[in-house]
Amino acid sequence: MKNRIIVIAEHADGQVRPVTYELIAFAEKLRAAEPLTIEVCILGADIFNLARQIADESGYEVKGFEIPDLSDYNGEIYRQVLAQHLGAAPPAYVCIAHTSRGLDFAPGLAVALNGACISGIEDIVPAEDGVLFARPLYGAKTMAHIRPLSETAVLTIQAGIFKLNRPTGEKSGRVAIHPVSIRPRWWHSLGVKQTAADSETITEANVIVAAGQGIGDKDNLALARQLASIFPNSAVAGSRIVCDLGWLAYGCQVGVTGATVSPRLYIACGISGALQHISGMRNSEFIVAINKDPAAAIFQVADICVVEDLMTFIPILMDEYQRTAS
Repeated sequence: MKNRIIVIAEHADGQVRPVTYELIAFAEKLRAAEPLTIEVCILGADIFNLARQIADESGYEVKGFEIPDLSDYNGEIYRQVLAQHLGAAPPAYVCIAHTSRGLDFAPGLAVALNGACISGIEDIVPAEDGVLFARPLYGAKTMAHIRPLSETAVLTIQAGIFKLNRPTGEKSGRVAIHPVSIRPRWWHSLGVKQTAADSETITEANVIVAAGQGIGDKDNLALARQLASIFPNSAVAGSRIVCDLGWLAYGCQVGVTGATVSPRLYIACGISGALQHISGMRNSEFIVAINKDPAAAIFQVADICVVEDLMTFIPILMDEYQRTAS
């Protein structure tokens, strides 16, 4: 069954994570280059409603594996169940989110399927005899085009790049749930502890206000939070140095070693524009950069460039907003 693309849905806290639909969008782009069918798999406990939601939103068949002992994610179970299900008829591609969860089980699944594992994919490049997968190298200074030599390839896809646009009126996909009795052999979860903020928050936000070292001090992050409060579904993020300094949690970091985001609006506050940061936000629909350095590299990718000190500009902007909103 090398004519299939398998998408592994990601979910948590009873919700389908948006990256699942991005994976389906990636699979659709891959199908445009190769004549393949798309099938979605979801694993966990009490997953019927989640599977139904994915089938309704995407229009594709969803195969669920109901596992009572998988109320919390367990990479060992993911690898075993998927290897057993896919091993009898290996697909051409298995698409997994490039998240901490996906990176945990993807390599082991590739080994079990005797396949290649290509991580951090950002694009598909058509070629004469197939497709190549593009992923950044050397801190996003260059882009590698990789062709898997195995019959099956396990792919991890960067979040925030591919968007699913389903035509209105399209029929829902079929849902099939298969009960599986399996228990982990080597480790089990004691629960999930939520942090104050994580990368899921910033990857799902429509508006991101990102702070760089130019914000000056941790206390000045209050300005970024005030600016973000203007917009619904917004989040505050930061560059790597801001997170290294402990001003924001690492889950709020945007860039090569953080999250890849593509919000409708990205406001960069005091961010110089290092390539490592730009690679994580360059797919934003609209970018506003505020920096007192007129030669800041961030201005090369910004749609609107504001050359001004943050401590002067943001309070003026907030005052003007309050005046017009009242």
